Amino acid sequence: MNHNPVKRLYRLKQFGEFGDVNPSITDSSTFTFLKGETMEETFLGQTAGCFLYSRHWNPSNKYLADALAAMESTESAWVTASGMAAITCALLQLCRSGDHIVTSVTTYGGTYAFLKNWLPRYNIEVSFVDITRLDQVKAAMQPNTKVIYTESVTNPLLQVSDIPELAKIAHEHDAQLMVDNTFTPLIMAPALNGADIVVYSMTKFINGKNDCVAGAVCASKAFTDQLSDVNNGTAMLLGPVLDSLRSSSILKNLHTLHLRMKQHSRNALFLAENLQKEKLKLIYPGLPNHPQHELHKNLMNEEFGFGGLLALDLKTHKKANRFMRKMQDAGVGYLAVSLGYFKTLFSCSGHSTSSEVPLEIQKQMGLSDGLVRFSVGLDNNIEEIVVKIKGCL
Repeated sequence: MNHNPVKRLYRLKQFGEFGDVNPSITDSSTFTFLKGETMEETFLGQTAGCFLYSRHWNPSNKYLADALAAMESTESAWVTASGMAAITCALLQLCRSGDHIVTSVTTYGGTYAFLKNWLPRYNIEVSFVDITRLDQVKAAMQPNTKVIYTESVTNPLLQVSDIPELAKIAHEHDAQLMVDNTFTPLIMAPALNGADIVVYSMTKFINGKNDCVAGAVCASKAFTDQLSDVNNGTAMLLGPVLDSLRSSSILKNLHTLHLRMKQHSRNALFLAENLQKEKLKLIYPGLPNHPQHELHKNLMNEEFGFGGLLALDLKTHKKANRFMRKMQDAGVGYLAVSLGYFKTLFSCSGHSTSSEVPLEIQKQMGLSDGLVRFSVGLDNNIEEIVVKIKGCL
């Protein structure tokens, strides 16, 4: 797919209040008004360009939101204090008691727990499907379905969602398609392929430093206005506001994302191709034997590769733990959850980031007890890293 998110991002002209090349950091929770009438209008959402209270909007968060919207080709964006806050606020804004969601059974463990355990408390029904089986998605749709929820590339099995086809199914049923693009920023453009809402954990690749927790919702202006509405907005009323200092830091890191994603992808592909020679069971969308390899190629921005995530199946949890300890001792990276860091991170998914998914469901979806998920780092010596990993095997 031919899209240029970096050009859109770099076209933005964002200056500080004294002409700073970096936008000024808004170190204030509340804002003054020259007239009482303007304050009242701002509460009612009738005044553009005025700031009321940082839980609602502040200039630092607006700068970051505008940059994300430019990158994603959406009208607007909203930033939150975590990726889960972005997901939960968006879903709760779309759904109410009696509504229905169709979702991928293979998804981040925290998202799975929210969909499976939390939403039923509010009489919101959720159907879990194999998102790569469009027949299952169609069969799960109901008259009260409001959302199809998926990840561009699923966590941790790295299945590729057919976003254009999922968008068609959603829109035929007057539902919306919501896509978590955390694994594939710049690589995938869900909004250009029909997604209505794109969410991120900015903690991961977008920020890239593992020094903060943050999230984002990229969507139409109408939807972000709903999120921030003082009477009914989930983001406003639940209050997951992102700190201004962190917002400013993420904005600066966003401008190196294109360089980082290229290197993450380059290293991951090199690692996958070399480990495949060892006759290991590997999952990586960049390998021709991946079930959705061609789909990924059709949807991706080729400039940024197939992403920095790969998975290696060592069959048992015991073998996975021994292997990961050896890799950490050898200097390959760190045994840690999360992803998108400049160093390689690895964890056994079924016993960490997917542990919220019951064991019987893990087995049904094909999640091995010994699946090790790699978030491949920015190493300049990936050849040496491959040698170290082979030594650990």
